[in-house]
Amino acid sequence: MRNFSAPITDRKIRFALVGCGRIAQNHFASIKQHAERAELVGVCDVNPNALKAAAELTGAKPYSSLSALLADTNADIVVLTTPSGLHPEQTIEVAEAKRHVMTEKPMATRWHDGQRMVRACDDANVRLFVVKQNRRNATLQLLKKACEQGRFGRIYMVNLNVFWTRPQEYYDSAAWRGTWEFDGGAFMNQASHYVDLLDWLIGPIESLQAYTATLERDIEVEDTGVVSVKWRSGALGSMNVTMLTYPKNLEGSITIIGEKGTVRVGGVAVNEIQHWEFAEPHPDDENVKAASYETTSVYGFGHPLYYDNVIRVLRGEAEPETDGREGLKSLETLIATYLSARDGKRIALPLDY
Repeated sequence: MRNFSAPITDRKIRFALVGCGRIAQNHFASIKQHAERAELVGVCDVNPNALKAAAELTGAKPYSSLSALLADTNADIVVLTTPSGLHPEQTIEVAEAKRHVMTEKPMATRWHDGQRMVRACDDANVRLFVVKQNRRNATLQLLKKACEQGRFGRIYMVNLNVFWTRPQEYYDSAAWRGTWEFDGGAFMNQASHYVDLLDWLIGPIESLQAYTATLERDIEVEDTGVVSVKWRSGALGSMNVTMLTYPKNLEGSITIIGEKGTVRVGGVAVNEIQHWEFAEPHPDDENVKAASYETTSVYGFGHPLYYDNVIRVLRGEAEPETDGREGLKSLETLIATYLSARDGKRIALPLDY
């Protein structure tokens, strides 16, 4: 049993955030939403303009480097919203400073880096949280319950589509975007929350086969890909991903076809339950219409709900929904996808440890 620090029950949980770019805004808003139990005490960025804007917006103390923040801050937990390839070394540095870590997805761009992150946090007896906020969306919560309750019977087929758009200007907006080392491609970056659903909803994967391509964008990584999946349960499925949809984001969907049920959750970002049919009725069926929601963002509305779990864990009131080991599951699937596409062969899971 790991010996974590005592629950924090007599004050607010103190957060510091590193990387004040695009997704950081969701984190700032989430912490503010939980102001009765959480506060942001520090922000950090190597870009002076981004740092100044974040400090003015939040009132948190600014730091120009992670080492400066760790030397000075009283934060309980450090949130990493930096380029993905920076997460491993930053996680290890934060863990060695005996602070908990929350990292945006993907937790790393290399398999062994993800394992190093988990080990470092284990060794320091600190928590590692990996942000998977889409799991908290009402549509997917209903679907998860249906899977757990066995309502599908035996699952036969699963299909996921992520048909979005990322123009060249998006990749050109920062030097790290579209690189293997810091970003990863359409699967690892944009579609990683959908890759997460493969294991979280359906269960362990037996093997997969993938093709990826860079068809249009001037980037190192793929803008388009397909992967065929076989689960240990025997279910078969596929995932189709592209960032080249004309002229805007079209679809983020999952369809599950089983012995006793068929469900399709679609919309731009799994925000609409479009088909929900089971052999046996259940009280949850009444919640289907209410679960669908309008979205202006592919991020969904899960970040505040994710923060609620993190705060409750640090207060000693809950177990983590997505810790480092849970984060490794989707990273393993992503790495297997890239290995398959690179080497032109089927990849069995788990990967060699």
